[in-house]
Amino acid sequence: MNADNLKDLHIDPAQRRRPRTSVWLIFLGVLAATGAALFFGWPRPDDDRRMLGGGSPEGVSAKSGSAPLRQIASTNPAPAGRDNVVLTVSGYIVNRERIELSPRFMGVVKWLGVSKGDSVTNGQVVALLDDAEYKARLAEVEGRLEGAKTAISKAELEYNRVRELAKTAIESKQAEDNARLAVDAARATAKEIEGQRELIKTYIEWTVIRSPINGVVLEKLADANELVTPQSFGGTRGPSTALIALADPNDLQVEVDLNESDLAKIYLKQPCRVSPEAYPDHSYEGYVAERAPEANRQKGTLQIKVQIRNPDKFLTPELTARVDFLGPPPDTTK
Repeated sequence: MNADNLKDLHIDPAQRRRPRTSVWLIFLGVLAATGAALFFGWPRPDDDRRMLGGGSPEGVSAKSGSAPLRQIASTNPAPAGRDNVVLTVSGYIVNRERIELSPRFMGVVKWLGVSKGDSVTNGQVVALLDDAEYKARLAEVEGRLEGAKTAISKAELEYNRVRELAKTAIESKQAEDNARLAVDAARATAKEIEGQRELIKTYIEWTVIRSPINGVVLEKLADANELVTPQSFGGTRGPSTALIALADPNDLQVEVDLNESDLAKIYLKQPCRVSPEAYPDHSYEGYVAERAPEANRQKGTLQIKVQIRNPDKFLTPELTARVDFLGPPPDTTK
């Protein structure tokens, strides 16, 4: 290879150097991309919405794009003491009083005029017992009473006659005393019969069964022509001991079995909030009305009863309810 060919292969040093402008442009581009990634990727307090790929909100397809954005479910929980709830437990809604109307003596149901779920008022007649026997006894006693009154009249006449004769010494003083005592005995007999008459009238009044309260019939425990008695004879085939069961629907409580470790948080008249499990959007004011005098050793619990203020149709006895026991209001002066 001659000198001319070598000269053609020689590269000028100025041409060997790469242009510095392109290197700086690449470097600046990398810095810009890194900064943008940090800006959009850094978490901020107001980031409460999650976006899926393609710019669509979570839970909404890219095609529809019309549904509202949904908030992320895992938000920060509210502080436990925000509404002064010191304890939350579940219990059962119950009637404060359940009244079972029972007859005062054994008898046959003649008429039962209510059914389960019927509303009754104080003094309303709800059942009648057969009173034929007692009316017959009343007629018999009234006849005896008339006879006793006649005996009184006869004894008084005899006494007056003997007394006049005793003044003239025709009759002795002893005969006068005996006649006077006969009058007293006749009067005592009449008084006894009058008492028997009033007793039978009372039995006849007891055959009319009336409601003692304004309430609702919870249960129908007997039927017409059925034998009922105030006492149970034992066994499953004995007469019924009650006619119907009543309760006041406006007098409801929640029974709660409270763990002994939580007793220090509860006190009488403590305000509460009651929410039935069937209607969690309904809540009612209440207060601790009763505390059992002794605990359940096996369960390690004590029964608490919470009185519900102003109950309505959404509160059904024997259903579950949640009770929030409230503490004192927060001190806003601190």
